[in-house]
Amino acid sequence: MHKIRFVDLFSGIGGIRLAFEQAAQYLNLQTECVLSSEINKDAQLVYTKNFGHTPLGDIRLIDKLPEHEILLAGFPCQSFSHAGKKEGFGDTRGTLFFEITRLLDTYKPQAFIFENVRGLYSHDKGRTLATIKHEIQKIGYSFNTFLLNSANFDLPQNRVRIYLVGILNATPTFDLISDVGPKDSHSYNPQQLSLFSPLQKTVTVADILEDNPDKKYDCSPEFIQALSRIFNHDLTRLHGVRLIDYRGGNSIHSWELGLRGECSKEEIVLMNNFILKRRNKVFGYEQDGKLLTQEQIASFCDYPHLEEILNSLVTKKYLKLVNGKYKPVSGNFSFEVYKFVDPNKISVTLVASDANRLGVYHNQRVRRLTPREAARLQGFPDSFILHPNDDKAYYQLGNSVSINVVKAVAEEVILKTLSHSKKHIIKSHPMLA
Repeated sequence: MHKIRFVDLFSGIGGIRLAFEQAAQYLNLQTECVLSSEINKDAQLVYTKNFGHTPLGDIRLIDKLPEHEILLAGFPCQSFSHAGKKEGFGDTRGTLFFEITRLLDTYKPQAFIFENVRGLYSHDKGRTLATIKHEIQKIGYSFNTFLLNSANFDLPQNRVRIYLVGILNATPTFDLISDVGPKDSHSYNPQQLSLFSPLQKTVTVADILEDNPDKKYDCSPEFIQALSRIFNHDLTRLHGVRLIDYRGGNSIHSWELGLRGECSKEEIVLMNNFILKRRNKVFGYEQDGKLLTQEQIASFCDYPHLEEILNSLVTKKYLKLVNGKYKPVSGNFSFEVYKFVDPNKISVTLVASDANRLGVYHNQRVRRLTPREAARLQGFPDSFILHPNDDKAYYQLGNSVSINVVKAVAEEVILKTLSHSKKHIIKSHPMLA
């Protein structure tokens, strides 16, 4: 195989393609993208700037695929029907995954690589993945799944994604090993002491930070002042802190910041106790916490002027009164930052909905991560051209893939595909052995 031809479906901004090309280059192989498809115009714009051609639009309008060796796809996770067909497997018709299997069958390439969210693994109690496996094996491919964490591939991000790979008419054994990594970004510590191997430097958030980004990424003076007051002017204590109104732990809440009005110490104590105690089984079994009466609140905050404090919190809109019961008013999207990453650790998962609200305290500045820093978290090189609109760039990066992980998967698939092709040729033509 002198040149690997590939198809790039649901291409987004081209993360899977970039990683695949890097893998092929590492293996001293040339590549050619013979078709790409992406319906989103903003993503098409970035793809065109980086790869020199514009992807086709709606995948449903593509009749068949040209000749190619490997199919790439970062397909969306949709619901799958499982209405009594194929020995309990679902029917994929009407879903975008069906479009992949339809096109896969128009010109069967030697291999495929699909990427999706971790939730696909257990979606609908495993029936969705079973459906996909059935449909893929039905047209002659092997089917392997791997849960891989970006943190295990020299990227400072706790990001688990599922990778589906297969080779036509083969039963390969892949060297990849599923590893979901740490339970959270704070517990990650790959530097395990060993008598047989030297201690290696861990990649951390500090490695992807810009020295002097634009001032527009700084948080507002009012927000910084409120944070400084809470931490007694020691802003290093921001590392790893989240800002959320319905969780305890290492969190800052809107009532502590005084975002909707200054709160007294008693009001802050009541609110902090409220969000913890409302989950107690003694008050009921609702998973997300219960609405509590004044009498129930008095069982853990027995202030003589409790009603006055509750009325004050309702007035400031930290609490809401619903049918005689009190409920916290969740306001995490009102925070300028929802999580401060720790420069000495790894980041939480970059997601499209709030990639623009990850913060950091670095070089005496309280600010948001920049789009370029978000790109680095995903393994994109600085030469990669991002969308000129910051919010769109954040969104696209949160939706994209971790380059290092896809590169590792692609290297494995390419090698197994080449190996299978060589065995097939030798089996067909023994004189070439």
